[in-house]
Amino acid sequence: MNFLSHYYFDQHTTDCYHVLGTVLPDLLKNADKSIVLHPEKLPPHTDPAINSMIEGWKKHLEVDRYFHSSDFFTTHSHELKLQMRPVIEGSPVKPFFLGHIALELILDNLLLTTEKVLADDFYDHLQSCEDRLIREFLVMNGMEDPEVFIRFHDDFKKSRYLHTYAQTQQVAYALKRICMRIWNNPFTQQQEAGLTEVITSYRLLLENQFMSIFNNIENKLTA
Repeated sequence: MNFLSHYYFDQHTTDCYHVLGTVLPDLLKNADKSIVLHPEKLPPHTDPAINSMIEGWKKHLEVDRYFHSSDFFTTHSHELKLQMRPVIEGSPVKPFFLGHIALELILDNLLLTTEKVLADDFYDHLQSCEDRLIREFLVMNGMEDPEVFIRFHDDFKKSRYLHTYAQTQQVAYALKRICMRIWNNPFTQQQEAGLTEVITSYRLLLENQFMSIFNNIENKLTA
């Protein structure tokens, strides 16, 4: 799941460090894909903020595990893959990867456009976290240069680009940007236009049923 989908499950908490922890695995990958940390293996920490980040990280892993093992994910990522495959013919991007990421971005778009989450509230949580505590968390997990993440995190908060996910055409752009971390020039303009058409139509298909996966995961989390 993507940032706002993870935030959905903890949007009512007042603990900004827990919210940060729930998205830290993805934020770190965006900052530097070579970063590999395992806070889930740490024992509880004496500092409440750091402990909240650890618990948030564990929540992220739990939510992703439920999501990726769900029939919803299997069905819709596969269908998106099938619809996108002819559109990106000749592209180096793997259709399975595209279907997976596109589904996650569509879910974020639907959460925003149906006002199930508010992006500003999410960013307010991140803004409330102190850099010194984030640094301490990263260093204790073995990160040698935490400033790599601090710089990225500052830019992430300033840009507030998740607001653009409310525009369906921007979902295809976000998809392209993610692919560009792995492949140079992943799509032609014609392919981008085709991907936008697939995403737009598939978003309409999911609009009345997408909350089923959030309800399903929430039930598992509270069981």
